[in-house]
Amino acid sequence: MTTYAIAHLRNVAFGPEIIAYLEGIDVTMAPYGGAFVLHGDGNKHVLEGAFAGDIIMLSFPDRKAAEDWYASPAYQDILPLRTRNSDGDVLLIDGVESGHKATDILD
Repeated sequence: MTTYAIAHLRNVAFGPEIIAYLEGIDVTMAPYGGAFVLHGDGNKHVLEGAFAGDIIMLSFPDRKAAEDWYASPAYQDILPLRTRNSDGDVLLIDGVESGHKATDILD
């Protein structure tokens, strides 16, 4: 089942370290089948509430691939470039099966 890595980043200080992070992240994801789904503000249209910051979503073939990517030496080497220059929340979440309905969580 596809697993998604989702980051909600705020207060990004766009400078040399963020540029180096952006230049390095793709190569860290490739061995784990990672791909960008969303990147940045995506021309967002907020329908409810207030939303500040950017959403980044990556997809991986499964939870193990996502966890292995995040823990990989290649990603851990560049991670401080982002964390020193932004505030944010990052999580992994599994996708749902095809045909999923809202009431499926009640089972």
